[in-house]
Amino acid sequence: MSKTLIIAEKPSVATDLARVLGKELGKFTRDKSGAFYQNDRAIITSAVGHLLEQKKPMTEEGKSLPWKFDYLPVIPRKFELEPIKQSEDRLKKVLQLARSKDVTEIVNACDAGREGELIFHNLVRYGKWTKPTRRLWMQSMTDEAILNAWHGMRSEADMKPLTNAAVCRSESDWLVGLNSTRALTILQSRGGFNVTPAGRVQTPTLAILTQRELEIQAFEPEPYSEVWAEFDVQSGSYSGRWIDRDWKKNDHPHSRAERIWDPEQAAVIRDRCRGKAGTVTEEKKPVTTVAPLLYDLTSLQREAANRYGFSAKRTLQLAQECYEKHKVLTYPRTDSRYLPEDYLGKVYGIVGTVAEQNPEFAPFARDILDNKRIKPNRRVFDTKKVSDHFAIIPTGKMEKLTGDAQKLFEMVMARFLAVFFPAAVFEDTRRTTLITHQDGVTDAFLTTGRVLVEPGWQAVYGRKAGTSSKEELVPVRDGEQAALREIEIRNAMTKPPARYNEATLLAAMEGACPAISVSQPEKSSPRTQPMNASVRSSLVASTPWGSSPPSPSSQPPTLLTTPTRPFSSSSSRDWRLSKSIRT
Repeated sequence: MSKTLIIAEKPSVATDLARVLGKELGKFTRDKSGAFYQNDRAIITSAVGHLLEQKKPMTEEGKSLPWKFDYLPVIPRKFELEPIKQSEDRLKKVLQLARSKDVTEIVNACDAGREGELIFHNLVRYGKWTKPTRRLWMQSMTDEAILNAWHGMRSEADMKPLTNAAVCRSESDWLVGLNSTRALTILQSRGGFNVTPAGRVQTPTLAILTQRELEIQAFEPEPYSEVWAEFDVQSGSYSGRWIDRDWKKNDHPHSRAERIWDPEQAAVIRDRCRGKAGTVTEEKKPVTTVAPLLYDLTSLQREAANRYGFSAKRTLQLAQECYEKHKVLTYPRTDSRYLPEDYLGKVYGIVGTVAEQNPEFAPFARDILDNKRIKPNRRVFDTKKVSDHFAIIPTGKMEKLTGDAQKLFEMVMARFLAVFFPAAVFEDTRRTTLITHQDGVTDAFLTTGRVLVEPGWQAVYGRKAGTSSKEELVPVRDGEQAALREIEIRNAMTKPPARYNEATLLAAMEGACPAISVSQPEKSSPRTQPMNASVRSSLVASTPWGSSPPSPSSQPPTLLTTPTRPFSSSSSRDWRLSKSIRT
């Protein structure tokens, strides 16, 4: 009887496929070796990530390629693959199953993305398979999603563009990384072997860090002053900061309306205002803010870093755990922040499940359903802005989570519900206190405040009407006289730009370098985004490309030092170039 061989990317996914597809194809039994599941109609096995890699460059005599300019550039006539030693046994088992006479079709069930396509394509190419293939493309790991993907498998022709993109990226990375690393290493090794790694993502990231470090080193702090005053009115007191009402933005990068560069001028302002009263005027205007877009991987990593101090790598691990193990989130390696336009019905179902089964978020889910807030909206549903995968959202499955996984799930759930709520409305207050002197000179002191009038989407995050983002301002009457009770000069120094932390470095890596003029900044691909986390780690202790260096005892230089502060939820770590790089 002919069988279908289904190849997943990881053993855990193979286990889920056997459990779910068993309802459709008949119960699967696990082989004694634990390497695959089978029944009369199918065999399910898995890789363990990549099983093959680009073959290392060798001389015509089959020896490791020397690290000399004479051997560069390395451009093979044909890119060849070789097994990864740690997973060679698994490769042999997969190849053996594929060669089985019973197997007449092979299904690619690797992760639905460019890298999953590459893992499977490399197996097809290395094993020289000629049997027909199809693609099982799963957007999430729920039972329903797996069965839907099984009934709607894609053809080999459908996947050809993605396969070509995956191969192109892999081979170009190999060419750029290997040749650049070897060339730079040779240049840097004229007094001893000194590995200088280079790569498509790693090198631009290091350039971003280097540019910021040079800016910090070249920075010369400048002293400035601010004049602050405390005013008394009938209903209480409030503080204000002196501003230059004629100030306009100029070439001075640190110029601000409130900054006084001449300390004598600050003293003059303080002395002439002391003991005086000012006239109060206010401008109030409503300000609306809409909910942020749904999460893609980068925005989730950035916010998790700001909120909980999670590294990008940790956030990816948690998101992957919620996707694969708990099945409560959709596929996390996405660069889209939108849902397909035909997903309204599915969203209704997810929100309905939340209303019934999640006590914490149920009131907001019921509000969405009762007020029929789910409707076509380009900020949420836009098929044109969905590539391989849509935004990260809950799957509708509710499972008890703990620790960091629960925190991440709640972030995604809150954002998912918030996008269907109306805009939040604030009342912004701009209070100006004017002190006019006999010589016609007028000093202005500015006080600002913001009060939440209609919570809208911010209700999901616990905000209530009437709350203020700052200390609430005491009320005043227009034209009321405010007695100056206290006035002081506060001296400070301008500060250099801050070193990057996880969140700000992610934002810098996501867009184009500001030094390069581009009409449309490109976003990194779904699989490039998680790779960025590993690139940041590799910058801490880099390893050479290709064959081992001539001097095994030589250690590659540390490109980045360790954080200067503990990396926890209360402090974001910054990234510092080591002294060896700075010099």
